[in-house]
Amino acid sequence: MEIQIKAQLQPFIAYLSGDKGLSSSTLESYGRDVAQFLDFAGEKGLVAPEDIRRVHIQLYLGELRNAGKAAATVNRTTVSLRAFFHYMLRERVISQDPTLDMEAIKPNKKPPMVLSIEDIERLLAAPDVTAPPGKRDKAMLELLYATGIRVSELIALDTGDVQTELKFARCTGASGKERVVPIGSIAAQCVAEYESGSREQLLRGNADEPALFLNSLGGRLTRQGFWKIIKKYARGAGIAEEITPHTLRHSFAAHLLEGGADLRSVQQMLGHADISTTQVYSGIARRNMKEVYENFHPRAK
Repeated sequence: MEIQIKAQLQPFIAYLSGDKGLSSSTLESYGRDVAQFLDFAGEKGLVAPEDIRRVHIQLYLGELRNAGKAAATVNRTTVSLRAFFHYMLRERVISQDPTLDMEAIKPNKKPPMVLSIEDIERLLAAPDVTAPPGKRDKAMLELLYATGIRVSELIALDTGDVQTELKFARCTGASGKERVVPIGSIAAQCVAEYESGSREQLLRGNADEPALFLNSLGGRLTRQGFWKIIKKYARGAGIAEEITPHTLRHSFAAHLLEGGADLRSVQQMLGHADISTTQVYSGIARRNMKEVYENFHPRAK
């Protein structure tokens, strides 16, 4: 008796749930992607597992792209179908996997958003440093732009991780690897001023809290808390672009390269394992340099 391919969908989802331990939302995505492909296959008269060939899968993915589906959606569908056919091969429902060595397309990534130096200056000047929260915010913004550290690394800093006299900061990346980065005089001064009195006021008697940057309750500031802070100051500085927590990190890297820093040094400061990750900022810097040349060189036009 011929095995109907649609009959393999529920056992496949059960396999993913039991053996792979995937979340319910991920299981739902796999199930939806495969079900939609099976509907397509049924319309083509392909009902048995062995009926499906690589060309049918490629045709379906091509139709998704022609329908305007995002690259991320097409990639997710590719992953789902690879998992489905690999499962059927594992269960000996099919003798050959039509998705073998089928690679997902690379989506076109948007370049990171980088602020102009003028926008940076306005953003850094936005906090009201006459109050403890403003002192804290000024120190955080200056430190981010001075070092290029991630926001997760910023909020993980403890007292003692930033040596303001020696002008360096010690942080730990996502991989758990520690690195030391230099900081400028302005950032060092802002952190020192925050630590000299404002942090104690924010501490609210919670003397055991090691975090350098505190929230209004005297605990460690969260990523979400910082997001709200930088959004507020971006609006106050009149910055039209949609700022993210990584905006100052992106701007740090692009401005260094634009100023003539070498790529390897910027890679080390950012904590990138692969220099190709850093090279995206080099492209931004080159575009900016072209603008400068065209605006100021007497024979550019």
